[in-house]
Amino acid sequence: MSGALPADDGRPRCPWGLSAADYLAYHDDEWGRPVHGDDALFERLCLEAFQSGLSWITILRRRETFRTAFEGFRIEAVARFTGADRERLLADPGIIRNRAKVDATLANAKLLADWPAGELDELIWSHAPDPAGRPAPRTLADVPAVTPESTALAKALKKRSIRFVGPTTAYALMQACGLVDDHLADCVARGGGVPR
Repeated sequence: MSGALPADDGRPRCPWGLSAADYLAYHDDEWGRPVHGDDALFERLCLEAFQSGLSWITILRRRETFRTAFEGFRIEAVARFTGADRERLLADPGIIRNRAKVDATLANAKLLADWPAGELDELIWSHAPDPAGRPAPRTLADVPAVTPESTALAKALKKRSIRFVGPTTAYALMQACGLVDDHLADCVARGGGVPR
């Protein structure tokens, strides 16, 4: 498996970020940077669930349409969605029209709307591993798909009746939201993003 590779600007990046301009921007500006706030984390949780079984680029290229369809992933707004909204979502070609994923998103919003402000953020971030105990991955082969922390996070969410988040999806969430920094050791984005 490959280590960091140079992008067009000559600086090394994680190889997965080099295949498309959308990926490079996401890699450089978002992936691995800390995300806080219940609504922001709800969005990432939903998008990771919609990504399950698909490539991330599919979701990334539809993200703005997802945001429009789900009212910016504001928990309170999505919790008020009706049966008519569900049918609208299932007919929307701009998103992934998977019935189980749409239903999970709506059910999760209804649950989360009853949680105290900050509780989702606190629950997710309580599963962040100690960065001192994790060596920087040198190659893509060093990046796990599941960790004990992601398994514990998935169990904690499931215990609270949150749907469609297994250990692999939970780990992808942890990577995307900066709970772990899985940028490769030689990647220019490791430790907080690409210097401009």
